Amino acid sequence: MRRISSLLFALPLLALERPGVEFKVFQFPANQIPRIDGRIDDWAAVPASYSIGIEQLKDTVNNTPMDRKDLDVTVKVGWVKGLNRLYFLYEASDNYWDFRHRDLHNDIFEVVVDGDLSGGPFIKQMHPVKDYNPADAHFTFHGVHAQNYHIFTPADGKDWAMVWGCQPWIKNLPYANAAYNYNVKPGESGRLILEFYITPFDYAAYEGPERSVESKLWENKVIGMSWSVLDYDDEKGTKYRGFWNLSHKTSMYGNASDLVAFRLMPIESTSRKPVEADWTFQIVDMNRRLVAFQDGAFGPVTSWRWEFGDGKTSADRHPQHVYEKPGEYGVTLSVDGPKGKDRRTKVWDVVLR
Repeated sequence: MRRISSLLFALPLLALERPGVEFKVFQFPANQIPRIDGRIDDWAAVPASYSIGIEQLKDTVNNTPMDRKDLDVTVKVGWVKGLNRLYFLYEASDNYWDFRHRDLHNDIFEVVVDGDLSGGPFIKQMHPVKDYNPADAHFTFHGVHAQNYHIFTPADGKDWAMVWGCQPWIKNLPYANAAYNYNVKPGESGRLILEFYITPFDYAAYEGPERSVESKLWENKVIGMSWSVLDYDDEKGTKYRGFWNLSHKTSMYGNASDLVAFRLMPIESTSRKPVEADWTFQIVDMNRRLVAFQDGAFGPVTSWRWEFGDGKTSADRHPQHVYEKPGEYGVTLSVDGPKGKDRRTKVWDVVLR
């Protein structure tokens, strides 16, 4: 049964592009959530191994090679446990920033995300039923199980992004936010910083968030994602020079099976104490007042001491405890190991009747 489950879990990954390639998403500690202000100082703790540069991109439309003298791009992606958000830092130097138009003629960073590896086409132009009504395809299919953001770099007098789907509300707070830092005018060269977050959705409904389902994010989860850079360098031109993308497949813009694997990483050891106590609980039987406690400590731990708040203790790692009386209890877990010790008390989380 375990082997079957493992195979089923691995099946969606086989549909992703660039087999054997897996990028990392940095986990920010809860006390270091990036501010969306267009500054890079929040990202100083992110190791260089998380940086994804232009050497990973390929133009699959015009076969134009990337030239760092023309355009140089670096991207980092982060997440925070407990928040279903993906944070991005986009840093780019361009010899010609093109952003004076009010349409899609704009330097663009295009991001596509499939939070549950559902795969398959997700834009109306690729609807699997060829004679499906285009209007119905837009409102029931386009961007519903995977999302495409055309992010303007920079946005001047218009929204920061065009959501290519039926749900433009996902680019607004609290589901997304963006900030820029640049000092260039259209046609000039220079550096731009874009910082933003988005919320991936397993189901993003046209009607709004009430009928939608956010993608749940957890440690070591693999999601599908890719991006492309569209660089306009001719004020009179109507076409970008190339479609440099991470997937190395043009159809990544509308088919979630053509994305790349990204893994949501655990917190780096340099971002936390050598030993940290933590725990969770579940009331197994309220009538018997039976509670199961689960150790969640970080680091090497060799001993555990539970104080259940009723005068009783346990040295088990994952104990069960029966309370004799109803009440509100403060429970403490103390852990000890070769690299240090720590304790965590939760006051009145455990309430019994």
